[in-house]
Amino acid sequence: MTLIVDAHADIAYNMLKYGRDYTRPAAETRRLESGSHTVQDNGDTLLGWADYQRGQVALVFATLFAAPIRFRTYETEKQVYRTFDEAHKLYSDQLDAYHRLTDTVPDKFRIIASKRDLDLHLDHWNQSTPEATGHSVGMVILMEGGEAIRDLSELDMWHSRGVRLIGPAWVGTRYCGGWKEPGPLTEDGRKLLAAMTDFDFTLDLSHMDERAAAEALDSYEGPIVATHANCAALMRNANTNRHLSDRILEGIIERDGVVGIVPFNTYLKVGWSVNKSTREEVSLQDVVNHMDHVCQVAGDSLHVGIGSDFDGGFGLQSVPHEIDTVADLQKLVSLLGARGYSEQDVENILGGNWLTRLKRDLP
Repeated sequence: MTLIVDAHADIAYNMLKYGRDYTRPAAETRRLESGSHTVQDNGDTLLGWADYQRGQVALVFATLFAAPIRFRTYETEKQVYRTFDEAHKLYSDQLDAYHRLTDTVPDKFRIIASKRDLDLHLDHWNQSTPEATGHSVGMVILMEGGEAIRDLSELDMWHSRGVRLIGPAWVGTRYCGGWKEPGPLTEDGRKLLAAMTDFDFTLDLSHMDERAAAEALDSYEGPIVATHANCAALMRNANTNRHLSDRILEGIIERDGVVGIVPFNTYLKVGWSVNKSTREEVSLQDVVNHMDHVCQVAGDSLHVGIGSDFDGGFGLQSVPHEIDTVADLQKLVSLLGARGYSEQDVENILGGNWLTRLKRDLP
């Protein structure tokens, strides 16, 4: 099977908010959570270490994420912040959780923070021996939403603790307009981008409003990607700024970046809703359509990948009907092949493109 890189997984958020244990198979977590508030709130999990093994998911971009209180129903919710200090604490706690995973179960999860880490990790995955009992899942740390950065002097700390990508927005932040709250880069945002170049952080345009993303493409000197975003051209009348226009896609491609496509039904079919629609209305062919669109804009297969966002506010109930767990992303291999993509193209899309950028951009 082809190695997969998944460029967006809210692992620590789910661990700390819902107590999910990703060393367990997804099926066991579903059994334990059956009928719980967790499932009502976030859907049935799609992730587990055994499922990563079955799907040959060698590497994920593991996020640091929390939501501002204005976008949550209950003030008592966990992983919600009111102030920058609270955001800083929540993100720090999530980073601690990733380091604990690496320390306690290095055979299952491991932080990848350098080219050397990546090389050793891939060497392990490429060793195919009968006695092998599994591989660790590599985690490249991605900060989603920049409000945990209270002061630019803190970038050194975040970098030294393993953060390698920063997305300044989720909704709008002090740094730029974002999802549901449009707007350009702010003056603080411009200063953040300038400071990020000193550490060569990768800038994640996902969730940034178009005006902010366009300015960042023109001004940011470091690497640029969109870890989890779909194509606005295929989602006409969606009435959201969450998807990427061809203008932004072209900018990412010109900067030799990658776009991770999200297998989330709401981002694949306009008007789809978990409360009024069925899973059968959306298929993995819709995911391939978005991948193909990026390839058509680029003229090659070198700028698109997967950014599943699994367990990121949705679960089994909200993904294409062929998917039971993350392992089923392997079904994209045959679907892409049927569209005329070569074996090398498929390897690029499922993981190779992300690996190429990590080999280039990690310290």
